[in-house]
This record gives sequence, structure tokens and C-alpha cells, in this order.
Amino acid sequence: MRLTKQTNYAVRILMYCAANCDTLSRIPEIAAAYDLSEAFLFKILKPIADNGYVESVRGRNGGIRLARPADQITLLDIVRVTEDNFTMADCFDDGDTNCPLVDACTLNAAWNEALAAFFGVLENYTIADLVKPSPNINTLLGLDSLNELPA
Repeated sequence: MRLTKQTNYAVRILMYCAANCDTLSRIPEIAAAYDLSEAFLFKILKPIADNGYVESVRGRNGGIRLARPADQITLLDIVRVTEDNFTMADCFDDGDTNCPLVDACTLNAAWNEALAAFFGVLENYTIADLVKPSPNINTLLGLDSLNELPA
């Protein structure tokens, strides 16, 4: 199984917002931090905003922020809204297979168990868990210079 770039960057956007929790995060700044186009960033933001993980504030000084605390957003939450399909093999896809073993196959049980374990691990990690152990995350994301007050 391979997760899409959309999932990868959706998590990273949420990490950015969590690290920048004292102020609104602006789209151009997030795009620059991750070297993404703003258009791709907007595409990624849609499902996480539509599902209530980020909220946007319009206007000249607008931006985005987490819509709930970082410790209440799991990796599984984000994977579920950004991935289209969790099919690990053809026989998972509504029985659409030509395999003669499909009705008596124990391999499906192994695939199901593996997928459940994968989901279990994702459910154990929150966005806060990903940001806390990195004391220099603000520096790495270029947030230190953004949050400095002018003299």
C-alpha cells in the first residue's frame, strides 16, 4: 500500500498549522515551506477543510488554522478523508476477481488483519504527537521569522 502525495502533504499542512498555533497560517507561506504550488495546496486543503480539520479565515489578514486541537486529530482521520481506496488486492474490490480461491481464501484474512493493524497504528498518532518531539520545527518550517514582532 502506498499513500498519495495528497495524504502526505495534508498531514504536513496540519503539522504546520499546529506548530504555528498562535497565528493564522497563510497559504503562500505553507506552499513555500513545503515547496508546493499554491494550486496543489488548495486541492489538498479541500477535503481536510470540508471534514472540519482546518478552518479558513477570509480577508486581507486571513489564513487557515486547525479547527480542533492537534491532539484530537489522528493520522487515521486524515488518511480516511484524503485516500480514495484501501483495496489491497483485487479480491477486496467487491469480489471483482477471477481467482478460483476467492470463496475459500485465507489470504484475504491476512490482508484484512494487516490493514486493520495499519489503521490501528495511524489511530494512535495525533498531529500533536508529530509536532511535540521536534523542538526546532518552527525554525525548519520558517515560522520563527514570520512570528517575530517588528522593532
